[in-house]
Amino acid sequence: MSLYLLALLIGVVAGLRAMTAPAAVSWAAHLGWLPVQHTPLAFLGATVTPYILSVLAIGELITDQLPKTPSRKVPTQFGARLVTGAVSGAALGAAAGSMIGCAVAGLIGAVIGTLGGASIRGTLARALGRDLPAALIEDVVAVGGAVLIVIALA
Repeated sequence: MSLYLLALLIGVVAGLRAMTAPAAVSWAAHLGWLPVQHTPLAFLGATVTPYILSVLAIGELITDQLPKTPSRKVPTQFGARLVTGAVSGAALGAAAGSMIGCAVAGLIGAVIGTLGGASIRGTLARALGRDLPAALIEDVVAVGGAVLIVIALA
């Protein structure tokens, strides 16, 4: 599969769940599936990084279910998704010397995931009569997608 397509898709994951994409990419780097050593993103492969990012990702999965959680489209939330999408995409392109192109693909994917995910979740929530089932479906798509993308790197 094209590296740029994978970068776009990991960006979509970041748009759905901001911390899931960098957690998955960090695990891939830590396991040696994603060679980021000797790049500015080498920290992703450090021993402690995947654990820290996984805790943050799990926290996000929990807090997303809370009624007081702000919309992913507010500037802070949207910005975080853009950053994590770009960084995750760049990490995929690091070994191939395509960090900038893959960062842009990840950024575009994050916009798609943020706006598209909000729209689809809203539609699903209305169809199901509640937001929680729609949120849980979105969680499964984000985590499952991240796992599939990382497996494609192995």
